[in-house]
Amino acid sequence: MSVLLDDDARSARRGRLPGTRQRFDLSLSENPFPPLPSVLLAMNAALAQVNRYPEFRPRELPTVIAQHIGVRADQVVVGAGATGVALQILQTLAGPGSDIVYGAPTFDGYPILAEMTGVQAVPVPLDATGNQDLSAMQRAIDQRTALVVVCRPHNPTGTVVPASELKTFLSRVPGRVPVILDEAYVEFVGAAEYLDPLALIDKHPNLVVLRTFSKAYGLAGLRIGYAFGSSELIARVRRLQLPFGVSSAAVAAVCASYAAEPELAARTMRITAERDSLREALLHRGIAVPPSHANFLYLPGPGVATALRRAGIAAKCYPDGSARIAVGDPKADHAVLQAFEAHPLGRPPIG
Repeated sequence: MSVLLDDDARSARRGRLPGTRQRFDLSLSENPFPPLPSVLLAMNAALAQVNRYPEFRPRELPTVIAQHIGVRADQVVVGAGATGVALQILQTLAGPGSDIVYGAPTFDGYPILAEMTGVQAVPVPLDATGNQDLSAMQRAIDQRTALVVVCRPHNPTGTVVPASELKTFLSRVPGRVPVILDEAYVEFVGAAEYLDPLALIDKHPNLVVLRTFSKAYGLAGLRIGYAFGSSELIARVRRLQLPFGVSSAAVAAVCASYAAEPELAARTMRITAERDSLREALLHRGIAVPPSHANFLYLPGPGVATALRRAGIAAKCYPDGSARIAVGDPKADHAVLQAFEAHPLGRPPIG
């Protein structure tokens, strides 16, 4: 099959109707802001040395991250975005014939990675409020289960599993079963919902926390992700560390980003303020948008995805007509509201 797509096929993949001009692409929950000037300077300096190989096996980046989050370097593994690290986890901690349990729908990467590695996906439907049903996920664990994934915040609904429920769940998962706590959007979580991951990994050596620099840090194109947990678990994941797999530009960008955290925090606050404002406006238009703790909103269908397509807005669309949209760009947010002016959907709000 050819990998080349005609214009209509590309439009369908990006959530756009054929013949419709795309005005905004909100399908990938990207940060709307470019890298900070200080981060760009650091990256450009690194790019001036791209005739040289990066480290054969990354040591500097795990050390920098470990110092920042408060763990040892041997408790951190890095890779090509959170997706790349997740692939290493599936390849080393699971395997053909085993199962991975997760709440569905979820990040598209998990079912794709499961298929790539021969792991059987066991999707557990979300509950009526759009939360991961941890009780049902626990019941789905059996002798074939090799991995469990809990997203906090959840993708695509933006909901957050309460800390007490997560702690109870972790205490009930068999110690032989590794649990991925996917925190790709953790920087957008408010103080009231924040959960100390270091205390969790100290208590649960089967827990691995997965994070990325693609969202809040705005470095999606550099593909930098990491996971941390017990040194024994991380050592197993590191067995498939790709040689020369982390660029020097990525290391420079992370260091500069950590140095500029106050500026990045201000950007995160701008995004969350836009998110909450847009949600309120959508609720007034009858769109039952659940509260989000990420940089996106989940708009339940039916009819939502179609309205966005007609307005030339690319979104992550789901079979029932629902959609997930990235937030933070005021112009794009305004276009989303305009998309529903002519066709209000009239559903009662949630929350």
